[in-house]
Amino acid sequence: MFDITLSFLITACILIWILPILGTIVRLTSPGPAFFIQKRTGRHGRTFRCIKLRTMTAAPSSSSFKQTAMNDPRVTPFGKWLRKTNLDELPQFINVFMGDMSIVGPRPHAIEHDAEYWNMAPHYPKRYSVKPGITGLAQIRGARGITDNDKMKRRLRYDLFYLKKASIRVDVKICYLTVKKMFDGDVHAW
Repeated sequence: MFDITLSFLITACILIWILPILGTIVRLTSPGPAFFIQKRTGRHGRTFRCIKLRTMTAAPSSSSFKQTAMNDPRVTPFGKWLRKTNLDELPQFINVFMGDMSIVGPRPHAIEHDAEYWNMAPHYPKRYSVKPGITGLAQIRGARGITDNDKMKRRLRYDLFYLKKASIRVDVKICYLTVKKMFDGDVHAW
């Protein structure tokens, strides 16, 4: 109910007018589509198409996966602002409506990351026992950005802790802290 109610309110009150504006700015400031769609891992390891506003230069469809790094030249100036404010994630409310995601939960990783960590990090697959979220405990605690073994283990600890403590109260608090980070800016978002 939390996901459906909040997604409906955000779509009806915000997405309906802000996505056309942001999408137009994305298209006007760099060539390519307004949206970036990438396969991600969802609940029980099933893949889905995660929708975001495009923040990087449009890559050819044949290019290989490369995670965004700090000061990555592929990130457009407007894309940098979208990432800093987390507004690039707004289209994922569509993924919530489609049943692929929840508003709060472990963030879905790129398929390539999951292939690397699925068998390497103990308990990694447990994070997919629930729907992935637009935001999560790891993100509000600063565990985002480029991943290496130590950072991925830190994210995983937050994800597993969230799975044990998940409740409406915890989800509301995570949503509040996510919105706060949107206005404060997130030093880990680049």
